[in-house]
Amino acid sequence: MSYRNAASAICLCVTCLLAGSACKGQSVNSSQRIPAQTLSSQTATSLPLRITLADAIHRAKVLSPVLETAEANARIAAENAVQARAANLPNVLGNAQYLYTQGNGTLASRFIANNGVHEYVAQTNVHQNISPPLFLTYRSDAILAAAARDKAEIASRGVVVAVVQAYATLVAANEKVKSAVGTLKAAQQFLSITQKRQKNGDAARADVVKAQIQVDDNQVNLQDMQLAQQQARIALALLIFRHANRDYVLVDDPARILKLPAFVKAQQEAAANDPQVDAAVKTEKAAHKALDAARFGYLPTLSFDYYFGIDANALAMQTTQPDGSRIQNLGYSASASLSVPLFTWGATHSKVKVAEYQRQQAKTALAYARRLHTGDLELYYQQAKVAGQQMQIRTQSTADAIESRKLTLMRYKAGLATALEVVNAESTVQLERDALYTAQVQYATALANLATLTGNL
Repeated sequence: MSYRNAASAICLCVTCLLAGSACKGQSVNSSQRIPAQTLSSQTATSLPLRITLADAIHRAKVLSPVLETAEANARIAAENAVQARAANLPNVLGNAQYLYTQGNGTLASRFIANNGVHEYVAQTNVHQNISPPLFLTYRSDAILAAAARDKAEIASRGVVVAVVQAYATLVAANEKVKSAVGTLKAAQQFLSITQKRQKNGDAARADVVKAQIQVDDNQVNLQDMQLAQQQARIALALLIFRHANRDYVLVDDPARILKLPAFVKAQQEAAANDPQVDAAVKTEKAAHKALDAARFGYLPTLSFDYYFGIDANALAMQTTQPDGSRIQNLGYSASASLSVPLFTWGATHSKVKVAEYQRQQAKTALAYARRLHTGDLELYYQQAKVAGQQMQIRTQSTADAIESRKLTLMRYKAGLATALEVVNAESTVQLERDALYTAQVQYATALANLATLTGNL
């Protein structure tokens, strides 16, 4: 009986130990388990930010100091127009005064300029200036405010050009790095083939040396391409991020998503949407208004004042006279004045001359803006057209160069080609690819420049 009890006790202990181990293992696993939501959030934060071309343009417009300055100038110009308009409208002013003068023993004051020993003034003044220069100044400021908005649009389109060029440059840099990696692998493969052929007695030592030099050159070229890629990444990051070390990847290829419109359509859009010409036209109109305002400075100006309130010896609506009668203190008065400029030491004449110089300058700037519009439209369109044609040519030539490299390497394996031919074929592939990526950047940049005239990218 004691043996059975001992066996039962041993089994019970083993069972408890196993159960405790299982519970302990379960608690460890549960404590180490990470919720699925946390895993997904960690994965999301670890992934680089995907940036499209449109997103990059939007981010750059938010962060651009040049655009912010232009928009601030536009807002300031708009407020100047508001102030100039207010100068032509009636102004309502409140005036409150208390004047004390030494008495002379009577109700009169010792100083005759005052109406009594105690004088209280509480009036509302409506003042109106009727002056053609003020009105023309308002018209000029309103036109300049519109011109400032055009200049802000010019700055905005300039940001688009910078972003598109930086974006396309980074896309090309990424492709150049990939191409350089592939070229290095091909050179290493050629070196391996050459070394094997040398061991078999089918190739000379000079071929191995040429292959080794090709590998070394491609390694250096890969490092240069990686450095250029990093520079392009930082250049774009400075435009679209507050921190240049932000990790991101590009989604679009500007050379593929941007299309060149028909020249007639581009010409029509540029004629209607070129802010440079619009700003020059408005600046010339504003200069004309400013010249008229300066010339009106020779003419008289009229001002009108209407007062309503009290100007009495007591701060009250009514005053009691010595005989007990009461008189009203509340009343109104009006005055009009005409100011005639008789002699200003030549200041008015000088203002007219300055306005004439500014108008002539604005006319010259307008003529140049129109010539520049025509020339830039033709130039940007032809640049985009030629770059697009070169992309097609370079795409085909790159494919041909890759095919030539493949055939040359096959001929070399068969002993029908020299190592120099293989090296030349490899160099041709690299040159054609670089030319293709350069044409893509030129194409995207030319389309962005064209969009500064048309307003459509």
